[in-house]
Amino acid sequence: MRKMQAMVLRAHGGPEVLERETIEVAPPGPREVLIRVQAVAMNHMDLWVRRGLPHLKLPYPFRLGCDVVGVVEELGPGARGAQVGDRVLLQPGVSCGVCSACLAGRDNLCRSYGILGESTQGGYGELLAVPDSNLLPCPANLSNEEAAALPLCLLTAWQMVFKKARVAPGQTVLVQAAGSGVSSLAIQLCKMIGAHVITTAGSEEKAARARQLGADEVINYSTQDFVAEVRKLTGKQGVDAVLEHVGGEVFARSILAARWGGRVVTVGATTGPSTTLDLRQIFFRQVEVLGSTMGSKGDLHEALPLVASGKIRPVVDRVMPLWEAREAHHLLEHRKVFGKLVLTVP
Repeated sequence: MRKMQAMVLRAHGGPEVLERETIEVAPPGPREVLIRVQAVAMNHMDLWVRRGLPHLKLPYPFRLGCDVVGVVEELGPGARGAQVGDRVLLQPGVSCGVCSACLAGRDNLCRSYGILGESTQGGYGELLAVPDSNLLPCPANLSNEEAAALPLCLLTAWQMVFKKARVAPGQTVLVQAAGSGVSSLAIQLCKMIGAHVITTAGSEEKAARARQLGADEVINYSTQDFVAEVRKLTGKQGVDAVLEHVGGEVFARSILAARWGGRVVTVGATTGPSTTLDLRQIFFRQVEVLGSTMGSKGDLHEALPLVASGKIRPVVDRVMPLWEAREAHHLLEHRKVFGKLVLTVP
């Protein structure tokens, strides 16, 4: 059995639980493909799994990493859709492939749905075996680092913008936390179809970068009340849709920022899963509250041509070697990143 270098964890905790080790790599199984990893982008998922989640039972040593770009190294028995040497981008979602949700093209509703680096091994290593159904050709106009910045965040933004929030031309949208990978893409998707975008940021530097992505208005949440500012900017009407992943009080107040009959889509809870709601603000004003997780494999196929054509661009804040993953986790945890932090595998 071959061996490889990887950054692994054997217990939950802070960044210090990440260790560089030499571990064994099994050959790819039936309809699996072995990928030589070239770049892996970080997500808040990496932080949550490292810290520990109630439902997780990890096989140690465990490798984080949802968003992976690499080259096909070896094909398992019956593997389809790629040849040795192909540069590929990986779909981060893993599902059973045979249930009614999967067969209907809604694999992210599969009861056994999981994510690379969360419920199965991820890309924090030199090699990674994945199902052949998780392979996508890597857009030729992107570097490995740019391509790695896309999959999870593009899937998430695509579903929340088009399938949940149903954003349409001429509507006004509030995108919370412009500096996140999801929000940096959501801003671009909303502008692409002609929506008016208001976003929030915690510093003037991040506000300037949000405007470069196309945001029409930026609210500095560290010095301004975003609900009051939204009311000023919309003539007290509120926005048609709010796209948020912050959770906690931000989620509760996002409902106040929506117009009567507006929509609030939540895809995460980076500041915490608990909040207190005034239900009257939902039922009396008929605000739709929608949960969203990832997107289907077909969504990523649909979205990638926009990247290849240059209409949507990944936002890479910085690139670091995989072996500096501890420092990378520290930076993401302390909100020192705008867009994506990408780890490269030498």
